[in-house]
Amino acid sequence: MKEAAYVFIMTNRPYGTLYVRVTSDLVKRTWQHKESFVDAFTKKHGLRRLVWYEQHASMIEAIAREKRIKRWHRDWKVNLIQSMNPAWDDLYDKVAS
Repeated sequence: MKEAAYVFIMTNRPYGTLYVRVTSDLVKRTWQHKESFVDAFTKKHGLRRLVWYEQHASMIEAIAREKRIKRWHRDWKVNLIQSMNPAWDDLYDKVAS
C-alpha cells in the first residue's frame, strides 16, 4: 500500500511569512493549522492559508524535497508558489473536497 506524502507551504497573506512542512494527511494537517489547533509557529504567525503543495510517492521523497525547499532563497519559494497559485489563493477547499 502506498503511503500519502505531501510537501506544503502555508502563509498568512500573499508574500507573507512562509512555512514549509511535510505531512501524510494534507487535509487534516492544513485544517489543524487553519484552526490554530496546535500552539506552534503557525498559530503565532497566523499562517492559515495553504498556498502550495506537492504529492510524492513516499515520505522519504517528500522529506528530501522539504529539506531542499527549506534551503532555497525566499524568491525561489515565491516563484514556486506562483507557478501553481499566482493569486496566492487558499487551496484548502480544493484539497478538502
